[in-house]
Amino acid sequence: MVTVKFRHISFLILGLLLLIVAVLAWKLYTSKHPQAFELDREFFLFCLVGFLAQAIDGSLGMGYGVSCSTFLLHMGVPPAFVSASVHTASVFTTGTSGLSHLYFKNVDKKLFIRLAIPGAIGATIGAFLISEVLNAAVIKPIIASYLLILGFVILRKSLGGTKFKEEVKNVSPLGFVGGMLATVGGGGWGPIVASNLINKGKTPQITIGTVNTAEFFVSFCGAGVFLFFLGLEEWKTILGLIIGGVLAAPLGAYLVRFIRPKVLMFLVGLVIVLISAFTIYKSLA
Repeated sequence: MVTVKFRHISFLILGLLLLIVAVLAWKLYTSKHPQAFELDREFFLFCLVGFLAQAIDGSLGMGYGVSCSTFLLHMGVPPAFVSASVHTASVFTTGTSGLSHLYFKNVDKKLFIRLAIPGAIGATIGAFLISEVLNAAVIKPIIASYLLILGFVILRKSLGGTKFKEEVKNVSPLGFVGGMLATVGGGGWGPIVASNLINKGKTPQITIGTVNTAEFFVSFCGAGVFLFFLGLEEWKTILGLIIGGVLAAPLGAYLVRFIRPKVLMFLVGLVIVLISAFTIYKSLA
């Protein structure tokens, strides 16, 4: 039986990153209507959004997709292309974040496998559904309502006598649902998966590191489907999010090691409540 080691996961991430770089380069080279690109104020604004979103995501295990999606929708980008842009950029940010968490040994290998494989399958199905079938505007407030309740549960537990444990059950179905909903909603892997694992008692630091590393494979599969069905149009947006996110990824993986578990659990619950409440408000508005 082959034993999966950190270096095996690292090599796989690096190989897939090189593959997506080659695909994007080919897409740009063969594009019939390439988007004009300028290092203007808007581009650096995208870089800043990517940096701040990934700094939060890398240290709390959530926030990148929701933060970037909210900003792009506010800028008037169509929902399907928002999800495509965020997932393409997050391939690079989650890849860098995953490599950083592997370096700092914030990853549970067994949990990683149980999340990454079903998460990637769910992401592929979800990307197809949002590209061809579903309307994300209907689904997002339903997911946000569930997460709002879960966020309050985590906040309550963080203030009590929570006992953390190493083994949790029903991880693979959670990974599948989290991957599918993440691509349908343009974000949500972290809030759905990390929050549920922490709510079940998994140590926050290991949960965040493992969920961030597994998210690379979710983003990779989702981006692949989006590239096939939608193509890419927002090159300046994507590149700005990539640069900002890649710069911030090692910072989040480093910081998570120094935050006390109960404090980290409280911050996770607080972020979930704030993001979910804002999503519900925007949906009603």
